[in-house]
Amino acid sequence: MSVASLIRLLSLAAIWGGSFLFMRLSVGALGPVWLIAIRVLLAAVFLTGVGVATRKTLQIKGFYKYFLILGLFNSVVPFVLFAFAAESLTASLLSILNAMSPLFAVIIMAVWSRRMPDIKTVFGLLLGVAGVGVLVGLDATHLTLREAVALLAGLVAALCYAIASVYARHAPRTPDPLSNAHGGMWASVVLIAPFVPVLAPTTTQLMTLTPVAAAGVVALGVVCSGIAYMIYFRLINDIGAAPALTVTFLIPVFGTLWGWLFLHETVGLSTLIGGALVLWGTALVVGFDPRALFRAE
Repeated sequence: MSVASLIRLLSLAAIWGGSFLFMRLSVGALGPVWLIAIRVLLAAVFLTGVGVATRKTLQIKGFYKYFLILGLFNSVVPFVLFAFAAESLTASLLSILNAMSPLFAVIIMAVWSRRMPDIKTVFGLLLGVAGVGVLVGLDATHLTLREAVALLAGLVAALCYAIASVYARHAPRTPDPLSNAHGGMWASVVLIAPFVPVLAPTTTQLMTLTPVAAAGVVALGVVCSGIAYMIYFRLINDIGAAPALTVTFLIPVFGTLWGWLFLHETVGLSTLIGGALVLWGTALVVGFDPRALFRAE
């Protein structure tokens, strides 16, 4: 992997790790639905601008169903669930739960293909479950009902990402990378729009919208969704899909770091042990090889 690609990989991990920080900063003032509605709208508008600037037209014909399913499972539902969870859980814990997606994807594929995974994969899945157990178990006596529901929401969000990845991988045909991100975001805008007037934040909530929180919303839409997708697809083109997916293992590192630096979140022993088990299990499940960082497909 070239130095430029390594910088892009680290930048992508830092950006996506920062998404949990931005959600924590902004969700209190806007609520989960409005926060995500603004996020996907900003991302869609930004990607439209990129398409115009690069003179690339959006491939829509024949992909309406694909974009709607992708928007539902890859953006709207997981974004809203993580935003809801961000009201109660730390950025570090959210980023670790996000890393469960590849484990869920393997389970879905095993059910889909009706084929049992090998021993190494099963061991990885058990490690991932154990990791979540440690994240919850050591602090179970202090876990409130709302935090427990938020934890479940984070796990379902990771499951949605897994469903989206399996669906995209097995779709009969898919659009080009920019259209993939672009179309998925506009579909997300359409899907979430009916809930915006019904689940609006209260006036009291809106009055707490500080400049920092507002900046967090913009960062979520433009940086964490628009720019991040562009970096991700550039990485796939430059180094291949497998090395690009190593970002999964770096996101929790940055998510924990940003939460500790900017939100003064405490990183306890359960977070470190549980996070390590989740990442170890994920690495076994996806067959992660650190040497992939230094070679292209």
